[in-house]
Amino acid sequence: GDTVVVQRAGDVIPQVVEVVRDKRPKGTRKFKFPDHCPVCGSTAVREEGEAVRRCTGGLICDAQLVERLRHFISRDAFDVDGLGEKQIEAFWRDGLVKTPADLFRLSEKAEDIEAREGWGATSVRNLLNAIESRREIPLDRFIYALGIRQVGQANARLLAQHYGSRDVLLSAMDEARDADSDAYRSLVGIDGIGPKVAADIVDFFAEPHNQEVLNDLATAVTVGDFAAPESSSPVAGKTVVFTGKLETMGRAEAKAMAQSLGAKVASSVSKKTDYVVAGADAGSKLSKARDLGVAVLSEQEWHELVG
Repeated sequence: GDTVVVQRAGDVIPQVVEVVRDKRPKGTRKFKFPDHCPVCGSTAVREEGEAVRRCTGGLICDAQLVERLRHFISRDAFDVDGLGEKQIEAFWRDGLVKTPADLFRLSEKAEDIEAREGWGATSVRNLLNAIESRREIPLDRFIYALGIRQVGQANARLLAQHYGSRDVLLSAMDEARDADSDAYRSLVGIDGIGPKVAADIVDFFAEPHNQEVLNDLATAVTVGDFAAPESSSPVAGKTVVFTGKLETMGRAEAKAMAQSLGAKVASSVSKKTDYVVAGADAGSKLSKARDLGVAVLSEQEWHELVG
């Protein structure tokens, strides 16, 4: 019921500047934000520094489930041909699909689908064939399909490259619940995965309902190990950390070069690090590398190594 002053911010977005308090209706009460999701009852959390309050229900919340299913079958995820947003919403609404794994059980409901308006024997057969062709999926696309907050295609690929297989990923995420563990330090050490992103990843895999969905999916799909770019370079499969100021290339360029040669790029030094490339004014990372006995290369030595 308040009257507010707004301005046009950034040439587009209306920004609330202030409340006109002398126009506030009598008897109004301060709004109390819900602390639980009104749909699934899961805790609703507003993170520090953010305006939005989010349901933590994830894959079991009906309010989120349709969008998550749409994401699951999207082009960069499972990419199921012939199953669009409208169809997935209709299937969900009528109880044909409730979880991602249900998609791979639709063959059991072929007659129900064929009886629906707009469907026939041929279109159903094409749909089921398209679903069957997606029972095998690369690890990076599988991770992206899960719809983990802050994990888009780039971060999904980083995780796939770092862990290599579904089983190793799940085991590491279980161990990473302990912030003092090597598994957690390894996760936040991935270049591009900071503490906030790591928290969202660990929380997703720790949520019991999400674990149920993952276990169900394990019976329906095969997740292939990450296939690194084929490379005969001496750094293929090695973990590299860049530190200090580089003279001949920027940090992003150095990272891209290493990854194109099949190397993993990390942001912190650990016992699993193979090479530390040290530029000018290298600090604590260089010291830690020496303490751990990790091979330290100058920028010139790095170029000579990779040819």
